[in-house]
Parts: sequence; structure tokens; C-alpha cells
Amino acid sequence: MRLADLSKRSGVSTATIKYYLREGLLPPGRQVNATTAEYDEDHLRRLRLVRALIQVGKVPVATAREVLGHVDDDSLGRTVRLGAALWALPQDAEPDEADPAVAAARVEVDRLLELLGWETSRELAPLSPVHRSLVVAVAALRRLDYPWDAELMAPYGELMMEVARRDLDFMETHASEAEKVEMAVAAAVLFQPVLRALHRLAQEEESARRYGIE
Repeated sequence: MRLADLSKRSGVSTATIKYYLREGLLPPGRQVNATTAEYDEDHLRRLRLVRALIQVGKVPVATAREVLGHVDDDSLGRTVRLGAALWALPQDAEPDEADPAVAAARVEVDRLLELLGWETSRELAPLSPVHRSLVVAVAALRRLDYPWDAELMAPYGELMMEVARRDLDFMETHASEAEKVEMAVAAAVLFQPVLRALHRLAQEEESARRYGIE
């Protein structure tokens, strides 16, 4: 398809597509002549991911370029490729190591991973921005005297593992390695609000079942 067709099918203006091309967020099309290029379904799929990152996830362009670089790096195995792409997404603030609440939270998070048997997460903890985000969140709870410890968090971790299994089952329905990783990254950006809303709806439903609605 030509640029105008790509714009029509994707809902992205030609000016924005040209910007994504210049910034390296979208691979160039097949050059037909000096002024015309053709694009295909891969470009359309990539445009959806770029929109998910930038327009919905509010990911800065430079960060989106880094994420997509990992998505496209076929020298990496699937686990490393996916992990690198997800780690490159914006994370929470770094923990303040001088804060006693952070030290206490780190102990509980480490105990949590041991309880869950998440050996890879334990091994990668010193490098993982996701691990640090969890430490920051638990530290905030403990700082306000909400005693969330490993035993209290473990059932939630088990539920999240089931969510992760479903995520990867869906990812594996896609054909190429790039599509699989693209889908996982898009889900990380787009599906988090769905999970948050479902959690709140479930709380409403369980509350009504337990206590009634009067």
C-alpha cells in the first residue's frame, strides 16, 4: 500500500507517519521510485504498537525507539528480547536506599519471591527495574503503617502468575517472533488499565455479594 493507504487504514495522518519514519519508530517502506515507497501489513501492525506506546502509554519518543529496538533484535532469545523491551518501558522512581522503609520493603519482596518460587525474578532482582518498582510500592505502604508482608502478598503473586500465563498463551497465537514480542509490549501498555478496572469491579461485586447493596 502507498503512504496515503497506510494513513487511511491506520487512522494516523501522513505527517505523523513521516515523523515516525524519520525518528526510526517505523521501518522504511519498499522504495518504488525516488519519491514513492510501498508499505505492508507489518507497517500497519507496527503503527498500532507505536500509537499504543506514544499516544496511549505516553511513552517518550526516545524511550519508544529503545523499546522497539529490543522488539526487533532477533539476535536475542524470546525471554531476553521480551524482558529487555518491557524493562525499557517507563518505570517508577528509583528507591531511596537510605530510607528504612525501602530496606524493610526489599526484605519482604525478596521473601515474597522465595515463597512464590520465582527463581528468575530473584536472580535478576539487582538489575530489574520492575523489582525496584515493587520495592518502592511496598515501601510506600509500610511507611504509612500498612503492614504488607510476603505472606500477605503471596496470594496476589499467584493470581498474577495466572494472568501472565494467559498473556503468554495469547502471545503465542501470533506467527512471528516480532509479532509475539510486539503483542506483549502492547498488552503491557494497553491492558494494565483493563486489569485495574476489572480489579475494582470485582471488589464492587464481592462487596455486594457479602454485604448487600442497601
